[in-house]
Amino acid sequence: MSYDYVIIGAGSAGCVMANRLSEDPKTKVLLLEAGGKDSSIWIHVPVGFTRLLNDPAHNWLFETEPEDNVKGRRIPIPRGRVLGGSSSINGMLYVRGNKIDYDTWAQLGNRGWSHEDVLPYFNKAESFERGGSAIRGGSGPLNVDDMYEHHRLIDDFIEAGVEIGYERNPDYNGEKQDGFGYYQVTQRNGRRESTARAYLNPARKRGNLEVETNARATRLLLDGRRVVGVEFDVGGKRTQVRAAKSVVLSAGAVQSPQVLELSGIGDPKLLGEHGIEVNHALPGVGENYRDHYAARLNWRVKSQYTTLNEDTRGLRFAKEVLRYAVTRRGVLTLTAGVGHGFVMSRPELDVPDCQFFFAHGSFGSADTRVLDKEPGMTIGVYQCRPESQGSIHIGSADPFSAPKIRPNFLGEQLDCDALVGGMRVARQVAEAPAMAKYWEFEMNPGNDRQSDEELLDYARGTGSTTYHVMGTCKMGTDDDPMAVVDGRLRVRGLDGLRVIDASVMPTMPSGNINAPVIMIAEKAAEMMIEDAA
Repeated sequence: MSYDYVIIGAGSAGCVMANRLSEDPKTKVLLLEAGGKDSSIWIHVPVGFTRLLNDPAHNWLFETEPEDNVKGRRIPIPRGRVLGGSSSINGMLYVRGNKIDYDTWAQLGNRGWSHEDVLPYFNKAESFERGGSAIRGGSGPLNVDDMYEHHRLIDDFIEAGVEIGYERNPDYNGEKQDGFGYYQVTQRNGRRESTARAYLNPARKRGNLEVETNARATRLLLDGRRVVGVEFDVGGKRTQVRAAKSVVLSAGAVQSPQVLELSGIGDPKLLGEHGIEVNHALPGVGENYRDHYAARLNWRVKSQYTTLNEDTRGLRFAKEVLRYAVTRRGVLTLTAGVGHGFVMSRPELDVPDCQFFFAHGSFGSADTRVLDKEPGMTIGVYQCRPESQGSIHIGSADPFSAPKIRPNFLGEQLDCDALVGGMRVARQVAEAPAMAKYWEFEMNPGNDRQSDEELLDYARGTGSTTYHVMGTCKMGTDDDPMAVVDGRLRVRGLDGLRVIDASVMPTMPSGNINAPVIMIAEKAAEMMIEDAA
């Protein structure tokens, strides 16, 4: 079987690529997805993301290797295993990042990736419910809504941010990022707006696009220095397909380096350890891994105030289910965070270096998301642009074995200082007059932890990733020995292969990365069509 393009992975980037590359009816496209269809009700009802975080039917359920920086814990790394990929299981928060992020990419030598360069692709992707402008898209495939549900605790969380010196910011994706407000979400009429729903579903009506689910890519097919196709497995049967123009590797920042290494593309020493023949030496494959590592502070709220802890139990929850069924409103539309804060961990900074996620509820574990029985509130905080770098590499030549994820969280002192500083700002918010009236005591970290060392120890022992895996096939210049792709996302030294997903990011965007991944795919699709002309 032969196609013009074969795309590996129907995730946030792959669905965009399938849509854009198949717009030309003369172009034949095959999209391979290792997971199944996105038919589960838990995908489409927003609050269902809490179930999907531990659902093996839709989630790869990866874990990190134990590391001393986090007290030897294995930390879950959820990744979508379904049409839409992680956009079908994530918290739906739409965050473009800071202008400085993309200007930094350009300053590193990646021409065409400054904020001015990428803004048109953010706009092309989105349909913002308030309408389009020079800086917001108004007619793209991806619907972006304001958070439907408001709550007095969140209103006063925003007010507390003002009381400690920040501004209200109703559009952190607009002119400036810093300040407090409600998050924007990838939803449409109270339902999740994944890339499968926004991009893939309309494109599947085209006769030139084929979608193969439960199809796991096992290796790339090479003819000398050219990638000519893909081998994939469906139910134990191996099939090979050819790509006349290009293979697009969009398996995500965990599995794109895995596919490359299984194909003999990577660090020769590592490949040799697993008995894999070296087809192309690229030492940067699997390196430069970064993620957002969050600490969560929570408080016990006084009993006279109602929080999510009560709204999701018993008769109250039954009423919310009925409300959602009738109106597509209510607590079932809520996401991973409701109120945002972009703050500076120290006063001398010019742009925010920490991001807050406020929820009018509290839970015992960030991994299980099981709410407490008593009322509570939580502020999650992470450093926006971590310096600590880890790696993701194969642990075996078996394509069905999970890669080894070694994140090196809090490996750099700057990251430790920024996280502790952000935790202190979170306490200032909670202690401001607008918020102090609500709570009885701080549950975690607790009043017994006051020094920088104690706060950092708490973060190391209880923190978790926020599932923003990136950087493992980074974009870079000819003189960067660790660059995997060039500025047009072509794999260095090979023809017929591009990597298009979060793995190409050279540094971390300041916020949730789903919106930047979609932007990357929009820009990459245009570049591929130009190059094929």
